[in-house]
Amino acid sequence: MSKKPIYRQIADSLRQQVADGELKPGDALPTEALLREQYGVSRVTVRQALKLLTEENVIESLQGSGWYVKEEKVNYDIYQLTSFYEKLADRNVETHSDVLVFEVAKASPAIANALHLTTEDKVYYVKRVRYIKQKPVTLEETWMPLALFPDLSYEVMQKSKYHYIEQVKKLIIDRSEQEIIPVMPTEDVVNALGIDAQKPILEKVSTGFLSDGTVFEFSRNFFKSEDYKFTLVAKRAR
Repeated sequence: MSKKPIYRQIADSLRQQVADGELKPGDALPTEALLREQYGVSRVTVRQALKLLTEENVIESLQGSGWYVKEEKVNYDIYQLTSFYEKLADRNVETHSDVLVFEVAKASPAIANALHLTTEDKVYYVKRVRYIKQKPVTLEETWMPLALFPDLSYEVMQKSKYHYIEQVKKLIIDRSEQEIIPVMPTEDVVNALGIDAQKPILEKVSTGFLSDGTVFEFSRNFFKSEDYKFTLVAKRAR
């Protein structure tokens, strides 16, 4: 018999299942009730084991959904202007977007300035949560000119807006000017991503330009920092 505490033995067993591929990144763990039954232990013991694996970054808890094997962080290459779907294409994982708000309104002074419009111009305001499998990883707010995209729809924003712009509208995206800053999450972000309100997250503010210089979007993205890593290649001037 092992001299390790029971909760550590349970953690070892689950960790081994992950190492052996029985439990893969993104897979759900058995419920706490099933784990208690499987190992014949109390709720406290099971939770000690899960807490240990969480601290080791082997698993994570999704609010209201259960425990999952932690996935590799999404690599966000700052120098590559790619969509959410394109960034994950090589990982062959299920992704989707949950559109929380899709509406048209007059541009506020700040949004009008960002999109090079007037406050009489109308814009789309879209708020959506981006998912990897069933895990929310990003909350996005986007503003786009109504005049530029009169047929933009809720259905389009459930998928890739870059695909819509390039493949449907036949427009050429040139660049995105971005700023990334650490912020404390708002209540809205906490609820959307199921995160700790006391831990800072990353906010990316970006302005997108077409090849003719037209601003086609202004957006704010809030990232779960535990799920993303931001990379860049810096070359020394010669």
